[in-house]
Amino acid sequence: MISTTLKIPQDEYVKVGSVKTRYWRAGNKGSPVILLHGGGGSVEFWLYNIPVLAKHHRVYAFDMVGSGLSDKPSATYCLTYQAQFIKDFMEALGIDRATLIGNSMGGGAALQFALLFPERLHKLVLVDSFGLGREISFGLRLASIPFVVRSLRPNRRIFEPMIRHDFHDPTCISQEWLEIRYPIFALPGRQKALEQLARTNLSLLGVRHSVYRPLVEQLSKIAAPTLIVWGKQDRILPVAHAYVAAKYLPNSQLHIFDPCGHHPHLERPDEFNHLVLEFLAR
Repeated sequence: MISTTLKIPQDEYVKVGSVKTRYWRAGNKGSPVILLHGGGGSVEFWLYNIPVLAKHHRVYAFDMVGSGLSDKPSATYCLTYQAQFIKDFMEALGIDRATLIGNSMGGGAALQFALLFPERLHKLVLVDSFGLGREISFGLRLASIPFVVRSLRPNRRIFEPMIRHDFHDPTCISQEWLEIRYPIFALPGRQKALEQLARTNLSLLGVRHSVYRPLVEQLSKIAAPTLIVWGKQDRILPVAHAYVAAKYLPNSQLHIFDPCGHHPHLERPDEFNHLVLEFLAR
């Protein structure tokens, strides 16, 4: 058992279709808010946000299909598949309409959800979101080569540098959080789902044209109020993508954290939480 000053919500499980899905929930008042982690992530990425947001909202975070402690079926893991899974998760828990807060791949899935199921969306928060351009880090482009993901055997030697690379200030993330996250990172069998996710959405040239272009071309159709949040020093998805979203989303506002990397909610949690709560209250 990890000794921690962080209050870790209790794991709960729900069947979403045939997929056993781990989720956390907190808060018993206000409108529903669903937190969506990035590719290969897990609910642990929202540990610094859930307690604050739950003071005013009913907050749900879940391990996306193929990630964390949720089942990892053989699937394409395209954005449409992920968006449908979000909708099915909502139906499984009786959530009619919600705000989606998505980081990285979770943001891409949230954008796809907004286009497919606009009646189920209240507001949208995009946090260094996937799906807004071709550019992505070289390391993730390499992940589209099958043997690359398979050859990565999880161990502590690669885990910490890999995680810290995502932050502008690598010292900002606590050893405590790393100890909580590592067992999820080291789970057996996660490579196959990651490989399918990468091959569907990425190539050696970057994000596949067939993935990001339909999203960008339809941004003007998303009427939901949208908060776009980005770390200026993001090494995974460039800050230029934030301005693409701000240009084409008709009901949006933009906030750039400077300095900050790919996970503003982890690197600058106090400011992030305040910003999101203000946006949701309006």
